[in-house]
Amino acid sequence: MSNAIELSGISKIYHKGSQQVIVHQDFNMKIASGEFIALMGPSGLGKSTLLHLMGGLDRATHGTITIAGERIDSLSESRLSQWRAQNIGFIFQSHHLLPVLTAAANVELPLALTSLNKKQRQQHVAATLALVNMSERAGHLPKELSGGQEQRIAIARALVSDPKILLCDEPTGNLDRKTADEILSLLAQLNKDFGKTIVMVTHDLKAADYATRVINLEHLIADNRAKEPQA
Repeated sequence: MSNAIELSGISKIYHKGSQQVIVHQDFNMKIASGEFIALMGPSGLGKSTLLHLMGGLDRATHGTITIAGERIDSLSESRLSQWRAQNIGFIFQSHHLLPVLTAAANVELPLALTSLNKKQRQQHVAATLALVNMSERAGHLPKELSGGQEQRIAIARALVSDPKILLCDEPTGNLDRKTADEILSLLAQLNKDFGKTIVMVTHDLKAADYATRVINLEHLIADNRAKEPQA
């Protein structure tokens, strides 16, 4: 099975004035195509930072990042934006839906820069809304939807361009248990039936049960350090 995601020798250093904040150092991780990963661990270890690096929202200070066969760390900003739009779907804890747009219009946003004509975009939106069982809410504004419905629309928006990989940052963090389970079941379906590779950051042990593999970031960092050559 090929790797969908491979991080090799990754370091991420932020500068705050004269201080350096090292989030990751010589970090390595591989995720196979078609896996549903729950990425867990204490706050402050850089789980969200890893998602941002995988999705090309942030750049590593050192190291190589290969996603779906593409070395994204060496891409120009314009090429990276194009690659991200074609290959990555993001789902966050906050839905980030535009309040003045209908559910359908929010879902259509990622298609704005594609070569699809209006009719084709509408067809893609309709199919994706049907997939997340939100067809009847297509004309509703976000304020007219429940939290779970808003997250379904956010998932539809992430799916509408048919990305290979979904990156989810605490996607059920603001939802009650029943609604969270519905969203997680949907993600599991997307993984099983459509082969989507999913990386989900979560603190929720019950959410992790839906994944095909759980990665404890604290343990992985320790393993990485143990494999470093001794001076």
